[in-house]
Amino acid sequence: MQQHFTLKAATCASALLFIIAPAFAQQHQHVMVNPGDVTWKDGPPSLPKGAQMSVLYGDPGKDGVFVMRLKLPASYKIPPHTHPVDEVVTIVSGEFNIGMGAKADPAEMKTINAGGVIAMAPGTQHYVQINQETVVQLSTRGPWGIAYVNPADDPRKSQ
Repeated sequence: MQQHFTLKAATCASALLFIIAPAFAQQHQHVMVNPGDVTWKDGPPSLPKGAQMSVLYGDPGKDGVFVMRLKLPASYKIPPHTHPVDEVVTIVSGEFNIGMGAKADPAEMKTINAGGVIAMAPGTQHYVQINQETVVQLSTRGPWGIAYVNPADDPRKSQ
């Protein structure tokens, strides 16, 4: 009886592995990208117009790790907002001006230069101002989301 149960369990486990292995392999691909290979498209509708994005790894709309780059033009602002998960931002080029809190105050912003990193816990209220074209890389978990402190600031409301 025990041997029969073990054989059935092993058969079921093998069948399950056969079914989920392709999905697991798709989700955990090996990715290598040089800067010249990055393709840009319009940023998500949750960000003010003008941003461009490139997803380098994973899927920001699904559960799991993803890496996304954002190219932000000069004079670009993101009003005070939060994210539902930890967010790690690496400045690839340019300067990233960030402030903390529910109200944007340019005097309270800190400039993070290319090569710098910002790490924030879920729910951290912050705002952004870009003075020159800047590229940042977000490394976090999906599904990615943004909630504006003042709902009227949400660009999705004007669409």
